Amino acid sequence: MTADFAHKPVLTGTAVQLRPFRPEDLPDITAALDDPEVLRLTGSAHRPNIGAEAIARWYTTRNEQTDRLDLAVVDLASGRCVGEVVLNEWDEPNLSCSFRTLIGPAGRGRGLGTEALRLLLGHAFDELGLHRVQLEVYSFNPRARRVYEKVGFVAEGVLRETLRDGDGWADSTVMAVLAGDWARHRGRPAAVAG
Repeated sequence: MTADFAHKPVLTGTAVQLRPFRPEDLPDITAALDDPEVLRLTGSAHRPNIGAEAIARWYTTRNEQTDRLDLAVVDLASGRCVGEVVLNEWDEPNLSCSFRTLIGPAGRGRGLGTEALRLLLGHAFDELGLHRVQLEVYSFNPRARRVYEKVGFVAEGVLRETLRDGDGWADSTVMAVLAGDWARHRGRPAAVAG
């Protein structure tokens, strides 16, 4: 089975909708990308500001990509884009890819990221036929790690001092969820364990 990343689905939950980016999302996603906490938690704090034009070029081309899936995370209560979820770094022979996300200030603390992740993983395993989805999470982001564990990601190892963090260094933990894991717990491993 070959994953069809060219198809950009609309996935709707109870609190969020994942859908292809639209031009009207640009102000919201730009604001999220300008947030100092988003910049730090995604490891982008030391990178130069890319500017509104570059952001617009990037997000207006996401729907054309055939080797990755970038979807806007839309808060159903407000109808606004609060972030993104991405399946990228597609490894076709091994049916695996990487995952990354960002949720801006307007979407934090309400479970939107957790629901968005469950929706995307369901699509990855049930529709795209992936075997493995992996990510890296920085040691200074325990909130994200808890969300990843809550939906079934398992820590596999630590990459030491991968990112400059102020005057020090931060480790990153490699985490993954496999198709077999997903089939057992559907993004709720605590329910299976308990």
